[in-house]
Amino acid sequence: MPGPDPRVDPDVDLRVPADRGELTARPRAVLGAVAAGGALGALARAGLQHVFPHGPTGFPWATFAVNLSGCLLIGVLMAALDRSGGRRPLLRPFLGVGVLGGYTTFSTYAVDIDRALSAGAPAVALGYLAATLLGALAAVWLGDALAGRLLDRTAGPADGGGGR
Repeated sequence: MPGPDPRVDPDVDLRVPADRGELTARPRAVLGAVAAGGALGALARAGLQHVFPHGPTGFPWATFAVNLSGCLLIGVLMAALDRSGGRRPLLRPFLGVGVLGGYTTFSTYAVDIDRALSAGAPAVALGYLAATLLGALAAVWLGDALAGRLLDRTAGPADGGGGR
């Protein structure tokens, strides 16, 4: 049995008509949207980490805040896209993959944990590890739930209110 088509985004469910909209966009346009968004997101993250630095034994508050706020916004974005009907095929690649993918930084999260362990601060490392994992999952769920409720309330019966 052949493997999955490498040209298909695994986040796109081809059985859902609205999800197929991204496939109609030109590959270069999608790549450009991801690259432009990624540059913006990475610059925002780097700026926050520069303003709020931390030592190897200190809790990395900037990275923690970036990852949790990014996960919250990913939840909001997914709720909004779920209700948009796929009318803007470059929105998810630009905002979700690009901006929020460049903004959140789980590689820095791993480096921060390693630095704390190497500096003799295992309690900081383990606390940060657990708080980020649990906080990120909760933030995505919260962003999706709150945005979904808000969007469902604002959409009237003529708009197909009710969302999912």
